[in-house]
Amino acid sequence: MEDSSMQSKVSVVSPDREEEVAPGASEELVQSLVDVVDEISAISEFKNAYRRQFCSLSRRIKLLGPLIEELRESKNPIPDKDVESLGQLKIALESAKELLRLGSEGSKIFLVLETDHVNKRFCEVTSQLEQALAIIPFNKLDVSDEVREQVELVYAQLKRAKERADTADLELYTDLLSIYNMDPDASVDPVILKRLAEKLQLITIPDLMQESLALHEMVVSSGGDPGKVVEKMSNLLKKIKDFVQTESPEVTGKVKNGVGFLADGQSKGPVIPNDFRCPISLELMKDPVIVSTGQTYERSCIEQWLGTGHNTCPKTQQKLTSHSLTPNYVLRSLIAQWCESNGLDPPKVPALPNKSQSACSAAEHSRVLDLLQKLSSQSLDDQRLAVGELRLLAKRNTENRACIAEAGAIPLLVSLLTVSDLRTQEHAVTALLNLSIYEDNKGKIITSGAVLGIVHVLKRGSMEARENAAATLFSLSVIDENKVTIGAAGAIPPLVSLLSNGTQRGKKDAATALFNLCIYQGNKGKAVRAGVIPILMDLLLEPGSSMMDEALAILAILSSHPEGKVAIGAASAVPVLVGVIRNGSSRNKENAAAVLVHLCNGDQQHRYLIEAQEHGVVSLLEELANNGTDRGKRKATLLLERFNRFLGQQQQAEAQLESRTQGRDEPLIHVLEQVQLDNSTADV
Repeated sequence: MEDSSMQSKVSVVSPDREEEVAPGASEELVQSLVDVVDEISAISEFKNAYRRQFCSLSRRIKLLGPLIEELRESKNPIPDKDVESLGQLKIALESAKELLRLGSEGSKIFLVLETDHVNKRFCEVTSQLEQALAIIPFNKLDVSDEVREQVELVYAQLKRAKERADTADLELYTDLLSIYNMDPDASVDPVILKRLAEKLQLITIPDLMQESLALHEMVVSSGGDPGKVVEKMSNLLKKIKDFVQTESPEVTGKVKNGVGFLADGQSKGPVIPNDFRCPISLELMKDPVIVSTGQTYERSCIEQWLGTGHNTCPKTQQKLTSHSLTPNYVLRSLIAQWCESNGLDPPKVPALPNKSQSACSAAEHSRVLDLLQKLSSQSLDDQRLAVGELRLLAKRNTENRACIAEAGAIPLLVSLLTVSDLRTQEHAVTALLNLSIYEDNKGKIITSGAVLGIVHVLKRGSMEARENAAATLFSLSVIDENKVTIGAAGAIPPLVSLLSNGTQRGKKDAATALFNLCIYQGNKGKAVRAGVIPILMDLLLEPGSSMMDEALAILAILSSHPEGKVAIGAASAVPVLVGVIRNGSSRNKENAAAVLVHLCNGDQQHRYLIEAQEHGVVSLLEELANNGTDRGKRKATLLLERFNRFLGQQQQAEAQLESRTQGRDEPLIHVLEQVQLDNSTADV
């Protein structure tokens, strides 16, 4: 990572001028070098995979400590023109620090499975350090001969290390890969699981907790959109955890009240990820909410902060544009997953405090009871008026949503979803939508059997009712297990229909619900079979489409599914995706690249690589790899690697063709056929 402070102070000018450096820049830079070496020295424990490489890299960097200490203690200032060389060393050390943190805090499973990625990182960091040391002008710096010799030794070691690449345990890698590629519900040979648990040292509750935490850190760092890789790694870890806890209870101990107990009776609780802690209380958040600056806090803590008269964000000190609090459903879902993976009960949203309960006055409570009586009436007019008023009450505030649900309204509202009166239907589904905003009501709505009724409205209701039904399904599907329930209830085909023929708002609601539901792998095939791919492609091709963001996001999710990839390829998507990479927004470019990554992998990859190349994608990917978002850069780099391999294969085929035709009378067509046969055999 480049040091922005250095960039602002060191300016490279024309060769006939000295570099201009702000006063004190060299002292600041040397101190930053001291700090980064100290941070690296504090990273002491590394995972089994690549431990030797991590330890060697750490040891070599520590050997640079005396050099930096002598620079700091020197009475002679560093020449301005030599500061840049130390700036390059700072950049290299920052890269090394990030790699070493991966080796210390990262996922063991990730380190083994992503062996190519890890080796590439080692090579890059080693090369950065070697190049940085090579340009340091020791003859102009006030350092001793002893330190200089030590640095030269480190330089020689780095140069040799760059030529080598360690490999992970082949048996460990093969075992992990075999389970990684399995269906989540497939059974695994216990012998393999035992071997994995022992080699990865995942045999105690703290070990399993730490690995789970590392995977969840990857989820958090991805913004809640980790993709298929982390999902499959999590499934793999779950299989190991289930095996260890079932087969070796004497090793793992037991979980009691959310705390792990080891065999000797000593307790050790899981380390809560920083992203899951409220910045005010530093406790695990139960009801995370987002303020207007985009920061997330525990609801009770930020309400207390605002209640004392503050009008700023506690973390950023920015002025709040409003005091509205938006539930952070994605983070709440991640916290629940983390708790489950660590044997803890998911945090329950606190009951409304007394002042909130009193906000729903006795008169309002009495009114709710009266309306519920009318819902049970045989008069259609009474039902319609009552459910319409409940819809408005539920829209007003959280207290009303809690009060209405506690009074028993949900089952009555569900019974009205299938009545023949469309207006009553619309009021009922919208009332449920408003009630679902309060977290405690989501489970009540699901257990009341509401999903089938909501799907009925989605199929046969008025357009507004269908829109609100789609929004309700999105609200309910925030909880992961509900994604399965909703998909099994047949919600996906009518959502696809609404995406196709709904109003602009209806299409948005349908797209949001489909995106959320298709996070669950089992729903992806249902969406593809419901015909969503051609509809998404039409949305991309609409002039001035306002649905491009949603369409590409859904395509990116579905492209990881085998049926989805086939359908996208059949829809002639490549030219459209290349066009998005050329002219789209940063987010759309990365999603388009993500779809191409999946298309350009597998049996048909050469077809799509050729097609994308013909539309000029290579130069666009080079630009994306340099200037895109982090995810966009990763996808573009991966695609460029595949293009390079493909071009290499083409050149090899051409050379083979030329070799076979020289000095022979065999018809050219026979030679071409043989080259094609050889390539197809190699692919198999």
